Amino acid sequence: MRVPPLPAVLRAYRYGLYLGEPAVAGLLAWRSSRGKEDPARLPERRGRPGRARPVGHLVWMHGASIGEALSLVGLIEGMIARGCSVLVTTGTRSAADLLSQRLPAGAVHQYMPLDAPRWVERFLKHWQPDLAIVAESEIWPNTVVALHERGIPLVLVNGRMSQRSFQGWARSPRTARALLSRIAVCLCQTRDDAERFARLGAPRISVVGNLKYDSAVPPADTQQLAYLRDMVGDRPVWVAASTHSGEDATIARVHARLKDRFPRLLTIVVPRHPRRGEEVAQVAHEAGLRTSRRAKNGRPQANVDVYVADTLGELGLFYRLCPLVFLGGSLVEHGGQNPIEPVRLGSAVLHGPHIHNFSESYGALDEAGGARAVTGEDDLAAAVADLVANPARTTGMARQGQAALAAFEGAVGRTLAVLDPYVAQMKLSARERA
Repeated sequence: MRVPPLPAVLRAYRYGLYLGEPAVAGLLAWRSSRGKEDPARLPERRGRPGRARPVGHLVWMHGASIGEALSLVGLIEGMIARGCSVLVTTGTRSAADLLSQRLPAGAVHQYMPLDAPRWVERFLKHWQPDLAIVAESEIWPNTVVALHERGIPLVLVNGRMSQRSFQGWARSPRTARALLSRIAVCLCQTRDDAERFARLGAPRISVVGNLKYDSAVPPADTQQLAYLRDMVGDRPVWVAASTHSGEDATIARVHARLKDRFPRLLTIVVPRHPRRGEEVAQVAHEAGLRTSRRAKNGRPQANVDVYVADTLGELGLFYRLCPLVFLGGSLVEHGGQNPIEPVRLGSAVLHGPHIHNFSESYGALDEAGGARAVTGEDDLAAAVADLVANPARTTGMARQGQAALAAFEGAVGRTLAVLDPYVAQMKLSARERA
């Protein structure tokens, strides 16, 4: 199928990054100086490999950050089972750190090069993937064009297109069509996503569901879990997970309001970005609450009101510890955080009104009674009080949530079924070249 030529704006973007490569390198150095890039692996962001290419068929998968990368694990395992090696790239340090613990044998990690043409070419020349797979909405123009020029099929999996993103792309329809027509197939989460991709010019689309419903639950250190359960004992406990700036004061005030009624209440706050731990603890301290930080080897002792779990990769530990979870990013206009993991680990879920990033999941959970929406501090305090005082109600919510999400499982199998012809083609081509 013929693809449209690149419009002027994409040609300008391409040549602009040729000329602007020194400025992009300077941006990387600036980010590295502030801890946002790994200085030891900074060359990878310029397309310079950190290791040798595996022998044989290679599938490249990219997930920008933690959620997208973890959603790919089932596909990674599926490709390895089909005899392929897998290169996994991410764009954040936190995702790289977490994947170092989660990747199966047969997969290697590198940082994604920034979208400068020479860096992308250097990356592709070394790795020579037979198939490229990107998660959700990672559409980098120079990378898309370079893959197409090399004849490497590009598949978008777990495709997501919010109404806001659609409106942005729709302002440049020729650009959208030029890029999306160079994608072999878009495998979308929902019919709404598929419709938006189609309206923007994607020619091959399927709806297969959300990979995150099939993702393995986050692990937990069994010794740490036993230790914390022993320390918490029979105290009433709830966790505010993946919180964002602007929500901490609300959570602290909720605890302060409930303290007279539940004097032994423990609130655990897991900030979305662990570097905010000191800020979270300070907000709680200003509300008159006693705090302890996990990153400073603090413990949730009997005199602690708010335990700040400012470490990376331990959400699985606290979801198992707490039967009641408030998910952050939802009282501020962030769009919410993924409710699938706490529900699958047996927690009832509370959330604010801003949940457009996971509207399907929250809609199903709210309808089934597995989650409850709160509009602000008053609602949150009332909901926490109700569920802390009624453990049976909390347990019932958790069960209803698990039942509601079960209907959405199976996306990994459906996605692999679409990918199988590409795997067969790469193996056939290898035999013909032999």
